Amino acid sequence: MIPIQELLSRIRWDPAFEHAKIVVGYYDRVDKQIVKVPLARIEFASDCRSSFEAIAADGLVHSVPYHRVREVYRDGELIWHRPEPPLPHHH
Repeated sequence: MIPIQELLSRIRWDPAFEHAKIVVGYYDRVDKQIVKVPLARIEFASDCRSSFEAIAADGLVHSVPYHRVREVYRDGELIWHRPEPPLPHHH
């Protein structure tokens, strides 16, 4: 599986993705659900390699670590997803 940072970099710079509608889904720890944000509402700081900023529908800016990204859609089709972490088992 391609690392999420690599995929997002490719989406941003590869002309093949230029006209695609990209949506990134990340896990929100407060709401305990996947939040989907269009790529146009995501800002990547050149000095930060561990997270990006997503501007929510209400205008709030959320810092999202890459490890919380769960899915990426291109024109409504799922093109990347992170497997769910295994649940801890108790003995």
